[in-house]
Amino acid sequence: MNYKYFLPVAAGCMMLFAACNPSGQQKGKADSAAVDTAKQAALPEKGAFEKTVDGKPTSLYVLKNARGMEAAITNYGGRLVSLLVPDQTGKLTDVIVGFDSVDGFQHSTEPYFGATIGRYGNRLAKGKFSLAGKNYKIFTNNGQNTLHGGKKGFQDVVWDAKQLNDSTLELSYLSKDMEEGFPGNLKVTVTYGLTKDNGLMINYKATTDKTTVVNLTNHGFWNLNGVGSGTVLGHLVQIDASSYTPVDSTLIPTGAITKVSGTPFDFTKATTIGARIGVKDVQLINGKGYDHNYVLNQHADSKAVARVEGDKSGIVMEVFTVEPGLQFYSGNFMQSKNTMKGGGKDNLHTAFALETQHFPDSPNQPKFPSTVLQPGQTYATHTLYQFSLKK
Repeated sequence: MNYKYFLPVAAGCMMLFAACNPSGQQKGKADSAAVDTAKQAALPEKGAFEKTVDGKPTSLYVLKNARGMEAAITNYGGRLVSLLVPDQTGKLTDVIVGFDSVDGFQHSTEPYFGATIGRYGNRLAKGKFSLAGKNYKIFTNNGQNTLHGGKKGFQDVVWDAKQLNDSTLELSYLSKDMEEGFPGNLKVTVTYGLTKDNGLMINYKATTDKTTVVNLTNHGFWNLNGVGSGTVLGHLVQIDASSYTPVDSTLIPTGAITKVSGTPFDFTKATTIGARIGVKDVQLINGKGYDHNYVLNQHADSKAVARVEGDKSGIVMEVFTVEPGLQFYSGNFMQSKNTMKGGGKDNLHTAFALETQHFPDSPNQPKFPSTVLQPGQTYATHTLYQFSLKK
């Protein structure tokens, strides 16, 4: 794949805001613990997000478009807190699983709900990589590996926030040289925007003063039936990927790129999440379900790389990106340990994630697309989550 992600400094992304009961389904604890979702969804109270963390103020920022769609984002971790979209009855539904306060995010046993992920999204084998002849060691926070940037990734920092208009929020952060072991002073800007036709656009931009590696994404935990509605196993998923990267027992890619045809990983045709998740397949055993990087087919950002349909709500989410990979996660490590918005628990499979990305462990996998960023270059990428209703 010939993708160009590291663009000249003059490159910009702001213009993009104007663009553009299943068979085999498993029942989780969430089905018996679902909360009442019949009432209209509302955003959390702003006051619950006003706090001081690491000497910096946190807050909740609300975005709206003319069609009634609303988003709530906190600068604590650059997190998407809520996203209200209309379902097939016209009722606003919160499709983001998360908390209704900063305290909830801080004390969660799962640190990534809705967060901006960096410096390196996904896993690095044994927390090591070499760059420009020098070896680097990153804190290992996922068994023997590094996950999502180390001990204190971008999900735990307070970003500087600037609301540009009613529908656009700009977040910025300086990750200092050797923070979490990564080289270079990395200046990062993440811009959230609601489009006129009910899309959520996320633009990422970064520059460095030393050769480094970068892989930014957002870890939204989605449930298109709404927060507290039960498992996502009945959601229909389609991914435009003929291959994926299989993993070892520690979820590090083996280096192989394997065809999905004839495997439980084939989502080239719309299939429910629960249809094959219980198949005795070594990869599903390794991931305890789906937690794998899909090698997206050649695509322009005007073509959806994934489509998900909520089986109860009729809400459809399409994903557009210029990234080469998409991590599909079926909520396999959700353990009912946290109380979420609306009072429900984070029960098994009550959310899914679709993280646009470069491949996991790319700095240690020379055959994978490069994640190296040089001084004088600009990392620039974007993802659009587009919402509509089942026809």
